[in-house]
Amino acid sequence: MSILLLAEVTESGLAVDATARAVTAARQLDEVTLLCAGGSIVDAAAQAAKIDGVSKVIIAEDAALAHRMAEPTTALILSLAEGYTHIVAPATSDAKNILPRVAALLDVMVISDVIQIDSADTFQRPIYAGNAIQTVKSTDAVKVLTIRTSVFEPADMNNAAAIETVDVPALPNMSTWIEDKVEASKGPELSSAKVVVSAGRAIGSTENFGIISALANKLDAAVGASRAAVDAGYAPNDWQVGQTGKVVAPNLYLACGISGAIQHLAGMKGSKVIVAINTDPDAPIFQVADYGLVGDLFDVVPQLTEQL
Repeated sequence: MSILLLAEVTESGLAVDATARAVTAARQLDEVTLLCAGGSIVDAAAQAAKIDGVSKVIIAEDAALAHRMAEPTTALILSLAEGYTHIVAPATSDAKNILPRVAALLDVMVISDVIQIDSADTFQRPIYAGNAIQTVKSTDAVKVLTIRTSVFEPADMNNAAAIETVDVPALPNMSTWIEDKVEASKGPELSSAKVVVSAGRAIGSTENFGIISALANKLDAAVGASRAAVDAGYAPNDWQVGQTGKVVAPNLYLACGISGAIQHLAGMKGSKVIVAINTDPDAPIFQVADYGLVGDLFDVVPQLTEQL
């Protein structure tokens, strides 16, 4: 077997946590060849070479690959695909845009959000918003997988893999990058944070999220939000936790004023400890919470922050 894993590389460099977690999963199959693609990624590749389980890092550097554009990245992967039995990536928004295209052009299925690798051709993934686990056995010559990284621990960083630069073929230019809008945050990145404090529509306004941020600062936590809070304009899209947002599995998840819709639970019920604060004692969030407090978040959260 031979594994090609697309590293998560942004303009800020290598997303180490997501990439290292995907390597942990992929190395269960065999040693991993890591592909770093982008406009300027030498530093990212040097960092990627440190991830344990990586046998080689391939650098593909071209202006067309900057900003994670799907069409040129897909064409690059296809040019390198021969000889690989598995093409893998962390289940990030970028990979979810790229790998289905790769699978379609290879005429194979894409197996998304893999949470367990049973064998070289058998994988487990959640369906129905995480309420059932599907076991998929693929007979395709090439298996194309995205890995739900919150399930796997990150690989250690003690390696010194070889780095090789490949010639980039002519790439399609079907889309134009306009701009990135990044929400500034002083806390840790949401998808890899060990503690997450989230709020729902009950927070009432963007300004009221200051209560949540103050508690998050005390806990060195990331701030999250339900889809209802995001749709209401109270929080940016980057904060959304759930089936259509980010999947998180921190050591501690505090849900403040979140009722617990099935779509939200799909994004956070893998958390090790869940604490829920809600005025409704019958809210579904209490069914998955390890600790529940029936109370008004506007009373409880400031008191908790003060005590901390």
